Amino acid sequence: MNKKFLVMALILLPQSLCSMHIMEGFLPFNWAVIWWAVTIPFLFISFRRIKILIADKPYLKMLIVLAGAFAFVLSALKLPSVTGSSSHPTGVGLGTLMFGPFTMGALGLIVLLFQALLLAHGGLTTLGANLFSMGVAGPLMAYAAYRVSKKIIRNRSASIFIAAFTGDLFTYVVTSFQLSLAYPDPAGGAAVSLTKFLGIFAITQIPIAVSEGLVTLLMMNILSRYAINEMKNLEELRA
Repeated sequence: MNKKFLVMALILLPQSLCSMHIMEGFLPFNWAVIWWAVTIPFLFISFRRIKILIADKPYLKMLIVLAGAFAFVLSALKLPSVTGSSSHPTGVGLGTLMFGPFTMGALGLIVLLFQALLLAHGGLTTLGANLFSMGVAGPLMAYAAYRVSKKIIRNRSASIFIAAFTGDLFTYVVTSFQLSLAYPDPAGGAAVSLTKFLGIFAITQIPIAVSEGLVTLLMMNILSRYAINEMKNLEELRA
């Protein structure tokens, strides 16, 4: 099957789109390189951030591992979507809320690399694009949503839910944007293509984002109950 024909089928037929992780070889070479170039600076910042955290607070290692494991498990859960396709949570909200958005780049790299190699979920050539959407853009938006909602609503539980919900949805918005740039609609360009991709994702991703918000809130409450000292120290670091 011609690759251009396959791309058009993905754009025009919602049932053909598989999941948020862009599959191996799907992005043209130039876009794969561009997204790696955009993502690499954030990776340096992320690894440096984790190095500083561990050096200052060695006892946070287990929580960092937990945040990575949480993202791995949730983002590996491919749930049925419209007519045979699938969607999945991202799991980046927990690590973002505990350590800030810049830790998720490094954790996201490990998560996406293992998923690509072990689960055939995503790909190596598209790793830069997938990492930017899930490990950079999603966490940044989740953290911004948390800070804003905390000031406006002043309710911890609601702010945690909003952060995880927003981070999940924004990851999919960025993925749709990446796909629309790589494969613009022949008639309407990237804007029309973006609308189509967003429409495909929205059907199942909104309820999944709600579920992710609730699961993240549950995890934060468990940690606040059983890792009291560690969570208090994290609150001081974020202050």
